[in-house]
Amino acid sequence: MFDLQRDGDVFVLRFDDNENRFSPAFLDGIHEALDSVEKTEGSRALVTVGTGKFYSNGLDLGWLSANGDQAEAYLGRIHGVFARLLSLPPPTVAALNGHAFAGGGMLALSHDFAVMRTGRGYFCLPEVDLGMTFTPGMNALIQSRLPKATAHEAMITGRRYTAEEALNAGIVQHIAAETEVLPTAIRIAAALAPKNGVAVGKIRTDMYAPVIAALGRPAF
Repeated sequence: MFDLQRDGDVFVLRFDDNENRFSPAFLDGIHEALDSVEKTEGSRALVTVGTGKFYSNGLDLGWLSANGDQAEAYLGRIHGVFARLLSLPPPTVAALNGHAFAGGGMLALSHDFAVMRTGRGYFCLPEVDLGMTFTPGMNALIQSRLPKATAHEAMITGRRYTAEEALNAGIVQHIAAETEVLPTAIRIAAALAPKNGVAVGKIRTDMYAPVIAALGRPAF
């Protein structure tokens, strides 16, 4: 389900579970990987990447449907992943190899920067088309990381953004062909790795303090 490798100063965390939906095991795996990255001393940065045509499709709706009595705790665990990335000491880069939908899109937004593949794959917040709304924490995350007009359009319309459209809308910071997505993300991360991790984590935590607080509140 996960593969954590080190390329120089850059940790590369690969999600490899089909659509990379947020099952309880998936959430456990992310935290275990982040534990390994965080406890490592010296220069370091983190890149996350999916496999095939998916970065992540977000919530595991099948599991949630079968475990509705655990919905609030489940969403709280997802919030916890977003909050942890926002406060993680090492710089972070999301390599969007394919679709980043719903919670998968929010996972990407929890990173410092994102590189998106051209030619295939979309960034999309489809909750409106699923008859779902956003939790206060998700609202805070999206609106803090996207330009106001983009957040409004993405959340209200459920638009699917191609890489070029996502770049123009301020959703991602870089785009690249399929074979260059991960190498580009690693190069960006490597350049950031020497930054003082304690300072990076404190700056980001202070910058997104209201978001982290909202993610820590009950989901409903």
